[in-house]
Amino acid sequence: MSSEIRDIGLAESGELKIEWVKRNCDLLRTLEEEFTKTKPFAGKKIALSVHLEAKTAYLCKVLKAGGAEMYVTGSNPLSTQDDVAAALVKAGLEVHAWYDSTQEEYNHHIREVLKPGPNIIIDDGGDLVHMMHTEFTDLIPQVIGGCEETTTGILRLEAMAKAGTLQFPMVRVNNAMCKHFFDNRYGTGQSVWDGINRTTNLIVAGKIVVVAGYGWCGKGTAMRAKGLGARVIVTEIDPVKAIEAVMDGFDVMPMKEAAKVGDIFVTVTGCDKVIDEEDFMELKDGAILCNAGHFDCEIDMARLREIAVESKEMRKNIMGYKLSNGRWIFVLGEGRLVNLACGDGHPAEIMDMSFAIQALSAKYLVENAGSLTEKLIDVPKEVDEDVARRKLAFLGKQIDVLTPEQEKYLYG
Repeated sequence: MSSEIRDIGLAESGELKIEWVKRNCDLLRTLEEEFTKTKPFAGKKIALSVHLEAKTAYLCKVLKAGGAEMYVTGSNPLSTQDDVAAALVKAGLEVHAWYDSTQEEYNHHIREVLKPGPNIIIDDGGDLVHMMHTEFTDLIPQVIGGCEETTTGILRLEAMAKAGTLQFPMVRVNNAMCKHFFDNRYGTGQSVWDGINRTTNLIVAGKIVVVAGYGWCGKGTAMRAKGLGARVIVTEIDPVKAIEAVMDGFDVMPMKEAAKVGDIFVTVTGCDKVIDEEDFMELKDGAILCNAGHFDCEIDMARLREIAVESKEMRKNIMGYKLSNGRWIFVLGEGRLVNLACGDGHPAEIMDMSFAIQALSAKYLVENAGSLTEKLIDVPKEVDEDVARRKLAFLGKQIDVLTPEQEKYLYG
């Protein structure tokens, strides 16, 4: 193997992180035991690009326990934890990733995990699939299919499918009920504020928080801000979601108006230039900006750097930009995913559900290799419900079961 990481000497720290995750991931721990016996991925190569921290690392180890040859990289230059990468290499996986990689290094790492010719792709944001279709077309025939973790990646896949360019089946893991209901809402909601709070060391109570986007991630972010004592403003382009935000107790207004009053801004849209130059000039002195969408384009960082008359690091992961009007604005984590650039990502128990769906969806692809005709497929209902039932059991909860008479009444 020819892994590319920062320092293998960091492995012990990474192993401790992974062991803590394992202790708190009941579903993945059960799947690891099952996969060790059944080897569903025997003889298969899996290329994985997901935020490379301890929870992702444990997913990789679970897939390896199932017989897979694992080729691993990160899905964001600032989310890779070097000690976790080292721990995976020590465990016998091939890893190409390090923290704070340049765009060139990041693309090189993506290429390296594709070169061996994967049979399964596990993607977060679509970079693996995109590069496979542009630079490794000769390897496409051996790809059984793949799984996509996040909303942004699914949007890219849907565009490819519409254009007729997607060449193999992809499971929309993000659309699973046990993924977006919990991961996007409760996971993002908690981890965004973990990242903001540990980075700024400022109080949230009493501040005005502006959340751009009221999808599942935006709902969770707004809910947690409210719980921390903030007054919350939501910006939206969808009138239905905007009404939902109002009925959930939040104010709604255009970003141009919210920019004038907000103290902390969180973008969660999947779109670009959600906060642009016009908004920058309206911001109050000391306004804090951060992003919880996949790519670092929701805040127009390129333009902000161009128009700033001065910039300096104010604190780790906080860059200050002075504008021509004399006001300073502060950006967390370079405008990248604040919950990973400035924190450890979603809680372990939440990712336990999401990654269990990833693992079972990959297993589904192998079991149905060659028989899947659709290029975009949803997580099978039985997989979603299996994960939910297992999780309920670990939580010590039981639910009712329909009697035969009730089933007849409902379904005839």
